[in-house]
Amino acid sequence: MNRKIKETALRLRERCRKDAGMVTSEYAMGIIAAVGFALLLYEVVTSGEVRAELQAIVKKALSARM
Repeated sequence: MNRKIKETALRLRERCRKDAGMVTSEYAMGIIAAVGFALLLYEVVTSGEVRAELQAIVKKALSARM
């Protein structure tokens, strides 16, 4: 009886390990999403309006008296 349980447990463990490629595809999709978000953020930050606002904030911070 004990031998049958061990054999069944070994077969079950082997079946559970067969999806090894799934982790790689998840990382790839995560990287693609991160690159897409970075491009979107870059476009927003380098747009004229946002760039002018950021420059105004930096100028105000640099000209502040301490």
